[in-house]
Amino acid sequence: MDDRKLQVLRAIVTDYVSSQEPVGSKALVEKHDLGVSPATVRNDMAALEEEGYITQPHTSAGRIPTDKGYRLFVDRLGTVKPLSTAEQRAIQTFLSGALDLDDILLRTVRLLAQATQQVAIVQYPTLSHSTVRHVELVSLSTTRLLLVLITSTGRVEQRSLEVPELDDSALADLRTALNAAAAGRTPIEAGGGLSALLETLPASSVPLGRTVVAALLEMLGSETSSRMVVGGMPYLTRYGADPSTMKPVLEALEEQVVLLTLLGEATADAVTVRIGQENPVKELQTTSVVASGYGSRATLGVVGPTRMDYPSTMASVRAVARYVGRFLSQG
Repeated sequence: MDDRKLQVLRAIVTDYVSSQEPVGSKALVEKHDLGVSPATVRNDMAALEEEGYITQPHTSAGRIPTDKGYRLFVDRLGTVKPLSTAEQRAIQTFLSGALDLDDILLRTVRLLAQATQQVAIVQYPTLSHSTVRHVELVSLSTTRLLLVLITSTGRVEQRSLEVPELDDSALADLRTALNAAAAGRTPIEAGGGLSALLETLPASSVPLGRTVVAALLEMLGSETSSRMVVGGMPYLTRYGADPSTMKPVLEALEEQVVLLTLLGEATADAVTVRIGQENPVKELQTTSVVASGYGSRATLGVVGPTRMDYPSTMASVRAVARYVGRFLSQG
């Protein structure tokens, strides 16, 4: 496609996203400095329509982009423009007040939904791709303790255990041994070290050690990859007033498996865009998904109408993913 036709397509996409109304040749000439006559613009629009990049909703209307047109528009964006200094500062300030991983991700989904005016989805970091940062044992009573597991992704899992009568010295020794066997290792590696640990404990500490190690192995083996946070559902009204248009989208977004499929294999420092028919979920083939990875193989993104503001949405998704990844890496 030559530069002039691409310029016309960009103008059509920009105007349609802004006005949500079909765009005519007269409006393009008046609003954009295309440097050609209205007749030339009409010829270019006819060529774009013939090639499937734009379409005419009805006879007397202007043109609107097709999925193919949006795809070319996104592919020709080049580099995604960074957010302004003020926008970056606002993201950092909003996330810096978070207390723990749950709070960080709740803040992230709210921030992403508000910034893009779309439905935001954030996946929890996958435990199987993290490492153990620390294991803590806290005495609650003479026969009860709190087992705390902290991972490199910032996840904190805890469990209250009934144990044989506690001895402070034995508890301290077991805490040291647990961290020596597990800290800095992946769950699988830590599991092997913890299993071997039982054979090295003094006989008096074996009952306590067996109870704690069994609970810790269960925590390390728990499935956490499917946990998701979703926000911004009210923005679904942007799809139109017809409930039949929104219902399939709403129902699909309630399925965890669908959300994981939508976010796909997005990677850190990259933005993935799926437009309309490119989405693998049939009910969501009237939407676009913009996603990026962060942290330890976790993803976040937004779902919105295909007429979304792609440059702004892509910039917001990328920036938020980078900040969340940085926050988690810093603990």
